[in-house]
Amino acid sequence: MHKGSCLCGAVRFEVTQALKPPDACHCTLCRKSSGHYWVSTDLPRSAVTIHGEDKVTWYHSSEKVRRGFCSVCGASLFWDPVHRDFIAIAMGAFDTPTGTHVEKHIFVADKGDYYELVDGLPQNPR
Repeated sequence: MHKGSCLCGAVRFEVTQALKPPDACHCTLCRKSSGHYWVSTDLPRSAVTIHGEDKVTWYHSSEKVRRGFCSVCGASLFWDPVHRDFIAIAMGAFDTPTGTHVEKHIFVADKGDYYELVDGLPQNPR
């Protein structure tokens, strides 16, 4: 089981399965909502339990996706495609160790100009 939380601890979560390798999303929406690029792992909803869910504020960044933030400390926690059976959780919110590593970069065509990707991982333009 993996556990994690927001910065203040008002929102906590538990995951009952191994974490899939995360991806790093460099799209404009992820960069603006997280302050940099967003690294998350996708999990079946059935494997995730959220405690303090009343402290999660959901922002619909598009018709298909909502993003979950702690209403107390503002931590970015979840990326939720509303009509799919999975939810993405920010890797930075997990207690360590997670036992995984970033697998690839996505939406690199939108990445910020203030950093370079030099880790040798696959880079998808979209």
